[in-house]
Amino acid sequence: MIVAQLTDIHAAPDNDNLARLARVLEWLEFIQPDALVVTGDLVDDDWFAGYAAIASLLKGQPWSVFLLPGNADNPAMMRACWESDVWTPEALHFSVGVKGLRLIGIDTTLKGQAEGSVVEHLPWLERQLAGDEAMPALLFLHHHLFLSGIPTMDQIMCRGSHELATLLTRYPGRTLAIATGHVHRPIGSQLAGVPAYICGSICPANPAWFGGETVPPVNDPPALMLHRFYDGQLTSHFICV
Repeated sequence: MIVAQLTDIHAAPDNDNLARLARVLEWLEFIQPDALVVTGDLVDDDWFAGYAAIASLLKGQPWSVFLLPGNADNPAMMRACWESDVWTPEALHFSVGVKGLRLIGIDTTLKGQAEGSVVEHLPWLERQLAGDEAMPALLFLHHHLFLSGIPTMDQIMCRGSHELATLLTRYPGRTLAIATGHVHRPIGSQLAGVPAYICGSICPANPAWFGGETVPPVNDPPALMLHRFYDGQLTSHFICV
């Protein structure tokens, strides 16, 4: 069972990020994942034609595709361009079972704000974790939950990481990993003993800058993650294309 994750396309009329996305999707044809999760920031500045172009690219794939919004996204436009029966009515959450693994996506966006929050969605998440007890889960969000060390990004991270950690400890072993985006750089850590990852971006990466006087150069290619679940164990790979 392989779940691919893409994030932070940030398509706009004046960049080549749709072409970068197309290259990554072409590479994924060699992997043939069972599902693809896109964790937000699909377009910039409410570019409706960009949503339509991304939908066209993704609907042509032979695997299941699930979308989350990011802080740069317009949820109404996403619903208009991507018909989905898995999103909840109140937010673009999803919870689906795929080949013995539950994929849970939480919409952490706050209208008009760059930071996110998981606090108000914890009752919904607990209902997902409390059911289907035999099925392990992968948790997807847009906003990161642990400090990346990049000051500008950590100022707009997800609120409620401590509350989420408390919830996860009530269901030990149920969540295999937490996978997010937002930072435009691949990073790994943990939350409440659960592996937590930030997926690299389709758009150009942010530098690995930790607030010092100099900013290191950055030339990372488009990135994605592969989460492979086999024989009860999850292995996650950082991939550059």
